[in-house]
Amino acid sequence: MAVNRAPLIARSEVCSSGNDWRRSLANAVRDPDELIDLLDLPETCRLPARQAAGLFPLIVPRSYLARMQPADPQDPLLRQVLPLEREGDHRPGFITDAVGDGQSRREPGLLQKYQGRALMVATGACAIHCRYCFRRHYPYGDEPRRIDDWEPAFRALAADSSLREIILSGGDPFILADARLEVLFHRLAGIEHLSRLRIHTRLPIVLPDRITDELIRLLTTYRLRPIVVVHANHPHEIAGECAEALRRLVGSGMTVLNQSVLLRGINDSADALAALSERLIDLGVVPYYLHQLDRVAGTAHFEVPVEQGRLLIEELRRRLPGYAVPSYVREVPGEPHKIPLV
Repeated sequence: MAVNRAPLIARSEVCSSGNDWRRSLANAVRDPDELIDLLDLPETCRLPARQAAGLFPLIVPRSYLARMQPADPQDPLLRQVLPLEREGDHRPGFITDAVGDGQSRREPGLLQKYQGRALMVATGACAIHCRYCFRRHYPYGDEPRRIDDWEPAFRALAADSSLREIILSGGDPFILADARLEVLFHRLAGIEHLSRLRIHTRLPIVLPDRITDELIRLLTTYRLRPIVVVHANHPHEIAGECAEALRRLVGSGMTVLNQSVLLRGINDSADALAALSERLIDLGVVPYYLHQLDRVAGTAHFEVPVEQGRLLIEELRRRLPGYAVPSYVREVPGEPHKIPLV
């Protein structure tokens, strides 16, 4: 039975006109049945989606849903968020902490894997739950929540003069209120040897009305050089409000990079990857990394063989200028940097 998509489109329009990202977040779809009804998906999707959402909850903003093709279970944006029964499969080599976050923890909420930079897990909350998430099993409940809880991390950062860059990750740092971000930015800017603030976020892609004038003001007020690393996997994501949000970030003078994950059935074709790079470059966003899938429990069905990934990069080199070809890498726990796969 066809489902009227008017409410979905109307919500997207309200989010754009009101620019109230909190309302957009509050109205995100969290019920697998609602997702299936809104997109007129086959009934065979319903029970598996319910079961898999019990393992890792569903969250997807309505403006992101509006970029999907109705009645198409293979839509590349839908496949990133639709819970599947295969998430319950146990596959050798797929573990809960595939990137070694646990062994890199210096203080509550503070990780360090690489020389010269450290990472703060600023929040466990996201606006979207990507089904391939490398932190879907992360123990966020053990990390700081109140500002006072961050004092050990701030002290550790201040005591290590080898650090030049601090990375805010999560979860998604942009899901924090402006007031909380301002406190974090102020404290970090007060650490003299830090010179760069890097923020890893998916919100400009999936909840673009979060990119407000006030947020841009906060990012450009403090002395730390802001670098925003967004996460888009498919060219269909870079449209409408999302494209405008990226233009605003780039237009403010910030460095904006994109990192993608190579995902089976989503972007494992030269056409998709080339179109993504073209759209990013046209907006002033640098295609930074193409990650080999982190082998996290519940994500094995997304994995693309490394040799196929190498062939895709070679094809991108034939089609695109060098600056539009991302580095194909894998994260290996304990290594001093990402491992190039080409």
